[in-house]
Amino acid sequence: MTKDLTVPDISVVIPLYNEAESLPELHAWIHRVMRQNNFSHEIIFVNDGSTDESWEVIERLSKENPEVGGVCFRRNYGKSPALNTGFRIARGKVVITMDADLQDSPDEIPELYRMITEDGYDLVSGWKKKRYDPLSKTIPTKLFNATARKVSGIHNLHDFNCGLKAYRHDVIKHIEVYGDMHRYIPYLAKNAGFSRIGEKVVAHQARKYGKTKFGLDRFVNGYLDLATLWFTNKFGIKPMHFFGLLGSLMFMLGFIAVIVVGATKLYNMSHGRPYILVTDSPYFFISLVMMILGTQLFLTGFIGELIVRNAPGRNHYEISEEIIPETSARDQK
Repeated sequence: MTKDLTVPDISVVIPLYNEAESLPELHAWIHRVMRQNNFSHEIIFVNDGSTDESWEVIERLSKENPEVGGVCFRRNYGKSPALNTGFRIARGKVVITMDADLQDSPDEIPELYRMITEDGYDLVSGWKKKRYDPLSKTIPTKLFNATARKVSGIHNLHDFNCGLKAYRHDVIKHIEVYGDMHRYIPYLAKNAGFSRIGEKVVAHQARKYGKTKFGLDRFVNGYLDLATLWFTNKFGIKPMHFFGLLGSLMFMLGFIAVIVVGATKLYNMSHGRPYILVTDSPYFFISLVMMILGTQLFLTGFIGELIVRNAPGRNHYEISEEIIPETSARDQK
């Protein structure tokens, strides 16, 4: 992949799809910023199954520049797999991600690097405060980010989905970006124990080449992914706490309702009042359905616990530091 085996100051990971026109200009811009700030660096282009000449451009840049590497997917898998692959390869002390469409400015890299190395952040996310996007994109984005802040508890971020981010090296090696979870990398990092998350206002450039690769369906998928991430983080290793509690409550409510229906009939019978058969009451069947659903939810939690108990990662915990005792108390006597 890379020609230099030393650890660079910065790794720049760039996922791309059909961005052949912008790649030479983007590389030249990044290289100029790195040279001006005396950073050692590597650039990793991840070609996500492009159908244009993107990979040919990457091959040419790699031959001419030893700091350039690339990965080419056989087909289009999405931004999350591309980022995850880039993270696996990256060796830099600080890892910068950006989009390949020239809408992210490499001039932001020095300050992002400083915030990681000097201010002590684990992750710094860009905030495109002033955007060159239509209202049909900016309004849903604001609603999406407001929901993400509420669910994740990361209240200081305004733009979760900004492609321009900086990471401490340890962060990218302890998270897995899959599906469409690239929108929630700060949340993934927080769940992995990296809570020092900051934000920087960054410039948003107007698109120079091509057209956007994302449609409005990403907002629907984004909410579904956020719900999945919240649920797996909260109940992923203890499913009975969710399904068992919900199932028990539903079963008890249904059971109490059945008792009330039967007691009402007996009361009316004992006092000579008109009454209906229990099976003629719609509340009886509603109660039975609640009891059945409650039982199924409880069993779902039980099966989930069995699956988690046998999962290979059930006792996987992130350890930040460790001190091993060198001698026992008896050895010191």
